[in-house]
Amino acid sequence: MLVWASVNSTMKIKLLKLHRALALFGFAAMLLWGVSGLLHPWLTTFGVQQAVFVPPQRVLNLQDALPFEQILKKAGVEQAQFVRLVVAESANLLQITESQFAPRRYFDLNTGLELPNYDPVYAAFLARHYLNTPYAEIAKVERIEKFSNDYPAVNRLLPVYRVQFDQADGLNAYVYTETASLAAVSDNTKHQVQTVFQWLHTWSWVPNAAETPRVLLIAVLVGVLFTMAGSGLAMLVLIRRKVRAAGAKGWHRMAGYVLVVPVLMFSFSGVYHVVQHGWPEEQSKLTMRPEIDLQKLHFPLHSSWAEMTRDLPVTGLSLVANQNGELLYRLALPLLKNGLPDSPQAIRNARFDGVQPTGPAMYLNANTGLLWQEGDREMAHQLAQLHTGLPREAVLKASLVTRFGGDYDFRNKRLPVWKFEYGAPLNASVFVDTATGVLADMTRNSAKPEIWSFSMLHKWSFLGGLGRDVQNIVMCVVVVLAMVMMAGFGLSSRRC
Repeated sequence: MLVWASVNSTMKIKLLKLHRALALFGFAAMLLWGVSGLLHPWLTTFGVQQAVFVPPQRVLNLQDALPFEQILKKAGVEQAQFVRLVVAESANLLQITESQFAPRRYFDLNTGLELPNYDPVYAAFLARHYLNTPYAEIAKVERIEKFSNDYPAVNRLLPVYRVQFDQADGLNAYVYTETASLAAVSDNTKHQVQTVFQWLHTWSWVPNAAETPRVLLIAVLVGVLFTMAGSGLAMLVLIRRKVRAAGAKGWHRMAGYVLVVPVLMFSFSGVYHVVQHGWPEEQSKLTMRPEIDLQKLHFPLHSSWAEMTRDLPVTGLSLVANQNGELLYRLALPLLKNGLPDSPQAIRNARFDGVQPTGPAMYLNANTGLLWQEGDREMAHQLAQLHTGLPREAVLKASLVTRFGGDYDFRNKRLPVWKFEYGAPLNASVFVDTATGVLADMTRNSAKPEIWSFSMLHKWSFLGGLGRDVQNIVMCVVVVLAMVMMAGFGLSSRRC
């Protein structure tokens, strides 16, 4: 009994010494990442955002259009990765993506003439549309092919166009023309706040040549905070006080009962995240499908358009190919339900939670005009097999994803997609987009624990059911209390 008491006493002393030894570094870490962490909710809540949620829309009417095969033959286009109709400023156009990193080409549907160097023009139109500034002057349109501090890898999409508006607030938009998507939007205020966040929270000021030292140093400092919080928790359990200590020391201990677990959550998930994702990406992980043969396009869809689309509002049209090389028209239909977000708060929530902007799709054989009965699920299966190289038997589960979640979040900016769960040897979740044929994302099973950790322990997504504003407020209050009552009072009590 005496031996145990002696060991217990020695352990308490060592814990106390460890806790005090780490106090200064822990205080600095909590202050640095706490203050900078508060900037992120500000960015997501008050930062400039799009004013329109859905892409430009116009009724598709091909009755007066030239046959697609005639337009493609005249342009000398025999193969492409993606072909679709897009809603441009004054008319619908045929957009052709010959390769992922080449500017897209555009053709007039009625004359077949190519609109030269139209990709940046289309990007400017999309920027005005999403920001609801149809007559705003544009100072510059710049093509972006690598991620940077101004356009970080969290945005996922490349290449994009940076559309800079000619106005004092520095408004600019990053536009991805392949899917008519707004990848990001910023102004002077958001840029300044984001820069401070990056400098303090992720240390973006460190040169690329010193990436490994940056990751290791951040991991060590945040690890010190985790160790200090862990030793504090052990002291709360092992050291019992009959009378509350006076002053800062007493408040520090009382706060520890409530705040030590959140500090452990933030610090553990922070270390886990920086070690796994500390090295920034320069290129997008999107993988487009191989080129499809456009010479098999024979059915004159334009001549049968009125009859085939009677009472059928078509919102999108693209050319895809199945695994047998058969060319198909993919007709996108609108959602059966109404209520797409239109208010600023609804748009903000939709950006993070995800709202499916389009409805189901139907497929027509581009050689015969007959309905391709297999439909969207079958096309998704074929795309998954194409991108992974694995047989269908390797799929454990397939499902349609219509909202963002833990393993497919808002950073992908693409809905709906099909999700395929794979066992060995891939052991991953694969997400494919049937509208474009791309591999939108792939999450290895080995990466899922970190994704869960960062979502639940760092961003507190478990509070999402209460609303994003409540989630941000609770997190901010906890962080401020931790900085004041644990870091501040703890450092003060150390001097006593």
